[in-house]
Amino acid sequence: MRGIAISIVSAAAVWAGLASLPARAETISVYDDHGGVVPDYDARWAALAARGVDVKIVGPCQSACTILLAHIPYDRICVTPQARFGFHLAKVQRSTDMLWAGYSAGIREWINARGGLTPDFKWMGAPDTYRFFHKC
Repeated sequence: MRGIAISIVSAAAVWAGLASLPARAETISVYDDHGGVVPDYDARWAALAARGVDVKIVGPCQSACTILLAHIPYDRICVTPQARFGFHLAKVQRSTDMLWAGYSAGIREWINARGGLTPDFKWMGAPDTYRFFHKC
């Protein structure tokens, strides 16, 4: 009987140890995302951020896709050499305002150094992406 009690205590200790380990975050890969409706993207990324996801940028993330920068902490975003962010004026001023407000000061400085937001895309790729995000 004593052997069973020790086994139960040992199993409980192992279970408690596993339960105290941090959960592994879900990783969302972003590639070839051309954007869409900014409020829809905003809601999606807010929900994903609330779940604590990590984000891997493996290709273009342009237009409304860049709203993820408003929600995902930069230390939870990694970029591959093919990662590119495309910034531009949205068709609706309110959407442009949402996007702009979500970018960090550093990202806004990068955009402004290239003429600011315009109807044409400003593409940020490597090595500039490595100034803001870690490599995958």
